[in-house]
Amino acid sequence: MNLKLVCDAKAALAEGPVWDTVKGCLYWVDILGQKLHIHYPNEPESDKTIECTPYVSSVVPRLSGGLVITLQNGFHTFDPDTNEISLLAEMEEALTDNRFNDGKCDPAGRFLAGTMSMKDKPSKGALYCLDTDHSVKPLLSEVSISNGLAWSSDNKIMYYIDTPTQQVVAFDYEIETGAISERRVAVEISYPGFPDGMTIDSEGMIWVAHWGGWCVTRWNPFTGQQLASIPVPASQVTSCTFGGPNLDKLYISTARIGLSEDELAKQPHAGGIFCADLGIRGTPAIPYLG
Repeated sequence: MNLKLVCDAKAALAEGPVWDTVKGCLYWVDILGQKLHIHYPNEPESDKTIECTPYVSSVVPRLSGGLVITLQNGFHTFDPDTNEISLLAEMEEALTDNRFNDGKCDPAGRFLAGTMSMKDKPSKGALYCLDTDHSVKPLLSEVSISNGLAWSSDNKIMYYIDTPTQQVVAFDYEIETGAISERRVAVEISYPGFPDGMTIDSEGMIWVAHWGGWCVTRWNPFTGQQLASIPVPASQVTSCTFGGPNLDKLYISTARIGLSEDELAKQPHAGGIFCADLGIRGTPAIPYLG
């Protein structure tokens, strides 16, 4: 396993990396820096940084062109060529202390994203589904910090992380409607740190970023067994995704927020994006189909 730093961005809160299989680039966001980043591994001189306010928190490619992003309280389309932003659906506009956090498209091209309190109040967030007709429905309520999402290859299981629970939970997933049911615990993660973002590989194993844990771990969601751990030279590991032409590179995002000067001296590349060559293939990110 070869881990290297690919973007020494020193982001406050790098999150939500996603690989665009068509354009061969990596999108990621700095939530607190309020910026969208585009990384071209073969042409790093072409990398872009675009201001997106308030609090851009997740990004997905859109099949019809451009991107879809979540800002503080809504889903928006975004054109990276013109920087034009258009509202698709506004959520929680009355909850001024809330913001969207992590998000991802399901295998049918719906965009799921969740919210959280910016004042660390528990159970103030929710998980929403933006359907391809631009309608929105809530899937979960009383969420504290909505984070990782992943789906099994047969589309029958959705995995989900609400960070303070220290769990990855599984739901039966109805791909035709996006309905979830039969909640159960797939993995208990008590150490190190807290589970944050997540992805899944072609073997059906899930990869979890550890906030405060200096690592990304691989788990069997059917047995709850930990299979591997990748050390990362930054303590606040936020998310991960597979990318590259063969989807065999794991891109890992990290953060600097909350670290003292002494801590930053020991992890100078915190807030950067790392890449690990694993020899394990992931699954392609699904674009938004609406």
